[in-house]
Amino acid sequence: MTETLFVPPARRIYCNRTLNLRSIRAIGYDMDYTLVHYSVEAWERRAYEHLKVRLLQRGWPVADLEFDPALVARGLVIDTERGNLVKANRFGFVKKAAHGTRVLGWEEQREAYTRTIVDLAERRWAFLNTLFSLSEACMYAQLVDLVDRREAPEVVGYHALYQLVRETLDETHMEGRLKEEILADPERYVILDEEAALALLDQHHAGKRLLLITNSEWSYTQRLMSYSFDRFLPGSMTWRDLFEIVIVGARKPHFFTTRNPLFEVVEEEQGYLLPAVGPMRNGVAYLGGSARQVEQHLGLAGDEILYVGDHMFGDVRVTKDVLRWRTALVLRELEEELESVEAFRQDEEKLATLMNEKERIESEVAHLQLQAQRLERAYGPQPAASAESLAERMNVLRGELQHLDERIAPLAQAGSELMHGRWGLLLRAGNDKSHLARQVERYADIYTSRVSNLLFATPFLYLRSPRGSLPHDPGGVNVPSPP
Repeated sequence: MTETLFVPPARRIYCNRTLNLRSIRAIGYDMDYTLVHYSVEAWERRAYEHLKVRLLQRGWPVADLEFDPALVARGLVIDTERGNLVKANRFGFVKKAAHGTRVLGWEEQREAYTRTIVDLAERRWAFLNTLFSLSEACMYAQLVDLVDRREAPEVVGYHALYQLVRETLDETHMEGRLKEEILADPERYVILDEEAALALLDQHHAGKRLLLITNSEWSYTQRLMSYSFDRFLPGSMTWRDLFEIVIVGARKPHFFTTRNPLFEVVEEEQGYLLPAVGPMRNGVAYLGGSARQVEQHLGLAGDEILYVGDHMFGDVRVTKDVLRWRTALVLRELEEELESVEAFRQDEEKLATLMNEKERIESEVAHLQLQAQRLERAYGPQPAASAESLAERMNVLRGELQHLDERIAPLAQAGSELMHGRWGLLLRAGNDKSHLARQVERYADIYTSRVSNLLFATPFLYLRSPRGSLPHDPGGVNVPSPP
């Protein structure tokens, strides 16, 4: 009898919608931050520095600026109308906000966003849904400060400022110098994961048809995948032997929604291209094309295909909305998040106990207020106690509430700073789910911290989602009963 393997929470697969891996016949993978993970600070710092050089060339006084990961986090939303970074809950209500690099006070935030709902369909909002967004968001926040101090070399509003940063960073990536630096020194930028190769081997030998679909170009993909996987594969096997089809320059999310020209990489060392003629062939590397062509080649569609990526929109949302493929989201920060939550568990239990007591006392105060109101207005059932005794009891309880608040405040503050001192947990916004968590819940059938976690799931596991909870379920939050 085989013992059940214990998997630490940080390495588990989390399931939003039940997924039978036995029924999945093909698995597609993104590369950057999915199959290949980078040192986030090293990559984003260099991306930031390349961005800074281009801004200096445009006359922006940014020479003294430095990349500061403490300013930003994945899952935030840029308000390009106000020049703010905001963290919203699942309903779109803003729970935290910063103007440029300055965190807004409660009243200032309330005045700005009381009547505002974050709706990502609106042009105003830019969602930071990938780790590649951190350098962009950091620079934007710092440039907002420059604009406010009237130190900008050109007249520019907050929305145009975001467009400037976005387009300048895109130019940096298109130029390719950053990727050349990574290929020249991969040890500095790439975090190797031996278990990822074994997970793919398990899937390959279980009969899953593996695909690599990446926006990166061929030369970068070939060298980076070779560096990250070949050393961990048996014998003379290389990463190319794992994948039935390799598609580079995919132009996701358009790859999933439109039909683009398809080219074959015919001389792999030089990356020469020829227009692809006829049906796709196994073992061939392609550039461009579309998801529909992949489906046609595989003879599969919809829920027979699982796609794994790190980009909420480009990898997961569009794939789910348009193709109805099954989806898996890689959230590397999940490991640190779960470790932070576990480290805070005892304090969380203390906080919950104190909050339960606070709710009980608040309920008693509310009922005493109602009794005093009925007594004063002479209507309804009259309380046995006098107005004076009701007032005296309420004063006692308010003193207890003040004492409780003094004990609750430091615990609540510590809880709000878990993982990220400024923005807190990735998937929480206060006591509610964050806006990112809502996207994960809606579009990702499963989510996990790294591809190698699929090693523990095996290619044969039936992943079941937990029963959805509602406030009225047993154990849910209820209005306290009258005292």
